[in-house]
Amino acid sequence: MSNSTELNGSWEALKGKIKQKYADLTDDDLLYEEGKEQEMWGRLKEKVGKTEEEIKNLFK
Repeated sequence: MSNSTELNGSWEALKGKIKQKYADLTDDDLLYEEGKEQEMWGRLKEKVGKTEEEIKNLFK
């Protein structure tokens, strides 16, 4: 997932996997908005204590 088009296309599948692994995440934590990807990754990194790359690599 190197760009927002790829992220947007596969986000629903990835979101489901993230919620299974980190059940304490809310829908707001996983809210994907075009142009606000970094805000979303910031929320996820804070909640799960991993980098963006570590989170993405969990689901490759």
